[in-house]
Amino acid sequence: NVLWASLLKKHLKVHAKKNTHSCHLCGESFLHLQSLKEHQKIHTDVREYVCFESEKTFSSASSLKLHEKIHTGEKPYKCSHCDKRFSRLTHLKTHERIHTGEKPYKCSHCDKRFSRLTHLKTHERIHTGEKPYKCSHCDKRFSRLTYLKTHGRIHTGEKPYKCSHCDKRFSVSSSLITHERIHTGEKPYKCSHCDKRFSDSTHLKTHERIHTGEKPYKCSHCDKRFSDSTHLKRHERIHTGEQPYKCSHCDKRFSVSSSLKTHEKIHTGEKPYKCSHCDKRFSVSSSLKTHEKIHTGEKPYKCSHCDKRFIQSTELKTHERTHTGEKPYKCSHCDKRINNLSHLKIHERNHTGEKPYKCSHCDKRFSVSSSLKTHERIHTGEKPYKCSHCDKRFIQSTELKTHERTHTGEKPYKCSHCDKRFNNLSHLKRHERIHTGEKTYKCSHCDKRFNESTELKSHERIHTGEKPYKCSHCDWRFIRRGNLKRHERTHTGEKPYKCSHCDKRFSGASSLKRHERIHTGREMYEGSVPLSHLLYTVIQNTITIRPRTREDTFSCICKYFVWYMCFVQTDPAFWESEVIFFKLGPRVDISENDIHIMKMFFAFVYCQSIYFVKQ
Repeated sequence: NVLWASLLKKHLKVHAKKNTHSCHLCGESFLHLQSLKEHQKIHTDVREYVCFESEKTFSSASSLKLHEKIHTGEKPYKCSHCDKRFSRLTHLKTHERIHTGEKPYKCSHCDKRFSRLTHLKTHERIHTGEKPYKCSHCDKRFSRLTYLKTHGRIHTGEKPYKCSHCDKRFSVSSSLITHERIHTGEKPYKCSHCDKRFSDSTHLKTHERIHTGEKPYKCSHCDKRFSDSTHLKRHERIHTGEQPYKCSHCDKRFSVSSSLKTHEKIHTGEKPYKCSHCDKRFSVSSSLKTHEKIHTGEKPYKCSHCDKRFIQSTELKTHERTHTGEKPYKCSHCDKRINNLSHLKIHERNHTGEKPYKCSHCDKRFSVSSSLKTHERIHTGEKPYKCSHCDKRFIQSTELKTHERTHTGEKPYKCSHCDKRFNNLSHLKRHERIHTGEKTYKCSHCDKRFNESTELKSHERIHTGEKPYKCSHCDWRFIRRGNLKRHERTHTGEKPYKCSHCDKRFSGASSLKRHERIHTGREMYEGSVPLSHLLYTVIQNTITIRPRTREDTFSCICKYFVWYMCFVQTDPAFWESEVIFFKLGPRVDISENDIHIMKMFFAFVYCQSIYFVKQ
């Protein structure tokens, strides 16, 4: 009777759920004293029970018995709902709750319920913030033991899970299962809103947020929210400046692992993605997809403000900013704001002077990769862009577009100050500076300023003496490419400019314009000035430019002779010459008597120059 009474007391404790025996080391309580004793062996690390098969040691006999069933394969507990069998009774009970839907363990902080006590304890740590498991290699702490074990493999490099289809290994079993679905093609997770299927449950959850619009992850630095925790982490690195991923070939660092992988392919030269339409290969799959749209002509992204369509969503966003006027990217060196991040980087190189792209044929360096590609075509002679109206070919697509407008007559760029139109944006900008008087480019050798960078470069060559353009027919060299082209036509006899009124042809556009005024009767300059004004101009030049050497005398006589020829010239086409434009101003009506006076005057100037040299 005493034995039965003690057994009854023990049984009644099950119903009363009073754990009267507590561990003085960790505070965990147990129903039976024997359970407490077995538990305390965990703290003392006493393992007196040894498995003879695997030599593993255990702190209790019951743990050893459960372990030995792994070797024997014994699974005495069968599910009453399906054919699954288990080596432990607790595992069977937990499994059967999947069928019954029973969730007996409720969270004391929220309404969530769980089928396992361990799942409840792990969940409650979200509310309490408790992370009892600390990494022995670093200071990181975890709320789950499995998380700690998985993390520890980062330090040890252990990857115990090997794919049965390929040689890849994984540190987490779930990663192996997800990976093997790539080989099998299995996608067990189906979206409840559309027909899309996924191989990973996390991918399904992230996808379904597109339908629900849920964005549970909020940035702690700003108000932005994200549907994916990885997107949040990546975004927060913008605020913190953290770049944890370092290239093993150079010192570059990245905030995203995918960016590192893409970058490292630059060093290895790996381009695994090949276009199915041509022989081009790409290091990134997204670049291949974008490229293939060029062949298919697909432009899925349409502007909501106009009818333009784009291959890439990023192109559309950048384009729409031209309508909205949004410029979210500000230069850290000046007050400029830019609507494109890549344009900001290029702009900032103007301040830093960085030119990371070097020509493989010469020592020139460039701040933009596209400028390098264009430059290298000068060495290779490649001209990939052909005019659809004539046989001309061009190095740049922009040059082709501008050229084709000469055939179509299109002039899309209109001046905001006057009614003039231009077929080239750079020509419009150059023209508008005439109205604004802006001259942004200053010579580093003198105080002259220019409204075009090309004009500045050409001007600075006067100081440096550089003449980079050499004639292919003779030894003459020129400061400007345009001067070289005009000169080479004297060798080739080419006259590309034809008069629209007659059959005459000319080697220069300015010569054609002067000729066409004969037909139209239009003068270059309106009105006339008295001869006395011109005489005053010449006398002023005579006083300020007094020759002191034979060379100066020759220079002066040449100059005065040009002026003289201007005065006696009666051909209207002559009056557009640069000499008249820059030195004498408007055209003058000259009589025969005036010409006689001028001859006498220049004879006097010649004698004066000889006199000063003799002095």
